[in-house]
Amino acid sequence: MTLDWTARDAAGHLRRPTASDDKYSRGVLGVRTGSQRYPGAAVLGVEAAHRAGVGMVRYLGPERPSGLVLARRPEAVTVEGRVQAWLIGSGTDAAERSPAETADLRAILDGDVPIVVDAGALDLVPARAGAAPVVVTPHDRELARLREAAGLAPVDLRGADADRAAAAADTAAALGVTVLLKGSRTLVADPSGVVRGVSAPTAWLATAGTGDVLGGILGALVAAAGARDAAALAPLAATAALVHGAAAAAASDARRGGPITALDVADAVASVIGGLLSG
Repeated sequence: MTLDWTARDAAGHLRRPTASDDKYSRGVLGVRTGSQRYPGAAVLGVEAAHRAGVGMVRYLGPERPSGLVLARRPEAVTVEGRVQAWLIGSGTDAAERSPAETADLRAILDGDVPIVVDAGALDLVPARAGAAPVVVTPHDRELARLREAAGLAPVDLRGADADRAAAAADTAAALGVTVLLKGSRTLVADPSGVVRGVSAPTAWLATAGTGDVLGGILGALVAAAGARDAAALAPLAATAALVHGAAAAAASDARRGGPITALDVADAVASVIGGLLSG
């Protein structure tokens, strides 16, 4: 059975800062995303993380996306340091990854800090050796490739009768991770078999870069929550999916129901979170 995740559920997993908070206690998100070929993914994820209320973003990536990130968000920090969560893989291609980058990503996956893993880093998840709680954010085709890399039975999620919830739950249990399976109906499965569902309120969300925005939102929520175990990740992942969809709807509504871009979605995140927190 899939549990429908609601705005009331989501509001309970958002953190409102207090007078005693500083940028560190509000959460520091480390980001290793983007590439020379796909630099925009870094910009979108960092932008979304800031809009979702994280205290600081440390962006560690190639020169070209680093320059674009700082041009868009000068408050981003581009030096190494302590983080409460990682976002890795968005806007990268495993086939083009250098040995040095592979080693750096493996070091993150072998650590104990919670990690959001997207796109070009998904192939490294099955062989991770660390105790860090992990949430992976594939779409249907990426889930099939992840299962292949892990030696799991193949799945075909292209048909209308495909059991996406079962595939997500089986993958989560087999790999010991939370699976956020993206789509018009996003499904979040935790290793215990619980599946939460969030339906996108607008089909305009199906546009380039919105997955990178989702990764930034989720990374920010994980860092802000100080989540240290796998059980805490699934509710945060479902909350990120709900905020993501609501931001897309708000951005479209501001354009009389018209089309939107990924940056439009990121820009609307702060207002959506404010609305959820205000009840």
